Amino acid sequence: MEPEETTERQASNLAQSAASKLSQMGERTKQLGNVMQDSVRKNRIVLVIVCTALLLDNMLYMVIVPIIPDYLEELQYAADQAQAAAAAAAPHTNSTNSTSHTAAKGNFDLQIGVLFASKAILQLLVNPISGTFIDRVGYDIPLFIGLNVMFLSTLIFAFAENYATLFLARSMQGLGSAFADTSGIALIADTYTEEAERSKALGIALAFISFGSLVAPPFGGVLYQFAGKQVPFLILACICLVDGILCLLVLKPFTNRERENMPVGTPIHKLMIDPYIAVVAGALIVCNIPLAFLEPTIANWMEENMHSSQWEIGMTWFPAFFPHVLGVFLTVKLAAKYPHLQWFYGAIGMVFIGASSCTVPACKNFGQLMIPLCGICFGIAFVDTALLPTLAFLVDVRHVSVYGSVYAIADISYCVAYALGPVVAGQIVHDLGFVQLNLGMGLANVLYAPALLLLKNVAYMKPSFSERNMLLEDGQTGLYDTIKMEQREKKRKGLCTTIDENGIETFAQRTYSEEESSGGEYA
Repeated sequence: MEPEETTERQASNLAQSAASKLSQMGERTKQLGNVMQDSVRKNRIVLVIVCTALLLDNMLYMVIVPIIPDYLEELQYAADQAQAAAAAAAPHTNSTNSTSHTAAKGNFDLQIGVLFASKAILQLLVNPISGTFIDRVGYDIPLFIGLNVMFLSTLIFAFAENYATLFLARSMQGLGSAFADTSGIALIADTYTEEAERSKALGIALAFISFGSLVAPPFGGVLYQFAGKQVPFLILACICLVDGILCLLVLKPFTNRERENMPVGTPIHKLMIDPYIAVVAGALIVCNIPLAFLEPTIANWMEENMHSSQWEIGMTWFPAFFPHVLGVFLTVKLAAKYPHLQWFYGAIGMVFIGASSCTVPACKNFGQLMIPLCGICFGIAFVDTALLPTLAFLVDVRHVSVYGSVYAIADISYCVAYALGPVVAGQIVHDLGFVQLNLGMGLANVLYAPALLLLKNVAYMKPSFSERNMLLEDGQTGLYDTIKMEQREKKRKGLCTTIDENGIETFAQRTYSEEESSGGEYA
């Protein structure tokens, strides 16, 4: 009898413990639901999800810098050993093997350049499609898709054992980035509608982008040296998985139907020919060229001219993170106080980038080199933090307030610089020299800065009357919309309504009013 009573007690205790845990889970779920109902907290969680996605993307972009060249050299060495063994077994093939070995050595740098650039090239090709897709289905589904593709690409990186698999993983990352980056930035612009809050939120996102890009090389190099190739990629894959689960729980991409009542965005080809958006896109390309072109070339230059050690090369860009964050902070504060000078902040940033780029070849040691590199990142922070919110504002006042396509254009601008960098920069250094490369990049930034004067009057633009009509073209959803539509039709025909002494509505010819003038688009 005693064993039976003991078993019953244990079963009872287990049941009580399970009921207690279920009750606790229910309370936590209820608390999470209450948090989700608080718009401020939900906006912060959305910002965390997007910033984590941007951090992961940029860490994965840069973490391969210290890993892949060394890993490919190991693969090449193993292939050479196998080839040498085969040659020893068949002496008559020595000349052929020697020729193929020389060709492989000659193509090694090209292979690395193509591998590094493949992400940006595919992202560049997919962005026009992803921008349109985001405008059609909303921001949450593309963000979730992008995180899933990035997760798969990171796993492939971890277990890849040949060049073709590494190329596949790098290209998949570009595909995931085209969806995750664009939809994430657009989601921030859509979530934070006030200009000051939007600038601050985008500034935080840019700080995460910078941190991911600059901390990834030392992160990857240390873990690769002490723990092996797989560990850094598996850590990033786990973080990506957690972020994807958080996106699924918070944004609920497959159950959210809010997008059904929102307007259709302006097509991407129409946004591309908008002169103001074109000026911003050009500035984003030019300001990122120095960073994109120096990343694949500065290591060799440091070895040849400074005889730098490997740790110095690995830490080249890390100190630049702090002035980048400082630049973001200053731009956000200045934009909140003087929002009409966003164009000026961007122009200052481009001058900083140009001057810093021109002084890079004059540096004689590692300490001196940190100064211009910090100046370049400080200037990029000014340009990005000032102009990314400007893109959203331009869409608000000149088009329809849907942000997928306009931030796809911004992503295309970044990809142009980073697709050309690994492929073109090395050839320019070989043909013209490292000094000429930096002088050319610096001069391009300084000469482009005056073009931002075209954005001087953007802050004074007002939403066009045609856009307000467009937002109601989908049909009246209620009595209020029906009345507003009728009133706007009367205003457009030059009529106004008056109420006579009997309470009957009559129509009269309307003169030019201040209300109509305030709705015109700024020319």
